[in-house]
Amino acid sequence: MLVVVDTNVLVSALIKPRGVPARVVEENRSQALRPIVCQEIFDEYREALTRARFGFSPLQVESMLDDLAAVALHLRAEPTSTDQLPDPDDAPFIALAQTADAPIVTGNGKHFPPECSVEVLTPAQCLSRLFTE
Repeated sequence: MLVVVDTNVLVSALIKPRGVPARVVEENRSQALRPIVCQEIFDEYREALTRARFGFSPLQVESMLDDLAAVALHLRAEPTSTDQLPDPDDAPFIALAQTADAPIVTGNGKHFPPECSVEVLTPAQCLSRLFTE
C-alpha cells in the first residue's frame, strides 16, 4: 500500500518505539507499506528529526531515514495551492498524495482539511486497512 507519511508519525515513532506510529514505520521497513517521498518532504523529515528539543540520537535518525529512503517511492509532485491550508508547510504532503493518489498518514488530520481532496488516515486506521485488505 502506497502512503505519504507525515513527519509527526516519524517523530512519534521515535518518541514511543512500541506505539502505533512506530508500527507504521516498521511496516514501511518491511515494505507492507511503501512510503512516497519527494526531496522537499525528505528534507523536512531530516530537519524535524534533528531538532535539539527531541534529543533523538543521530544514529536513530540516520537509521530511520536510510531505511525509508531505501524502500520509498521517490516522486516529483505537482505544486498545489496553500490558500486553504492551516499550515502551508503541509503543501508538499498534499501535492504528493494528490499526484500519487495515495492517503496521507498523520496524527494531525486537522492540517489536511477536506478541501484538499486527499484521503487522510491516522496511523491506527492505516494499519487497520493494511491488515484487512
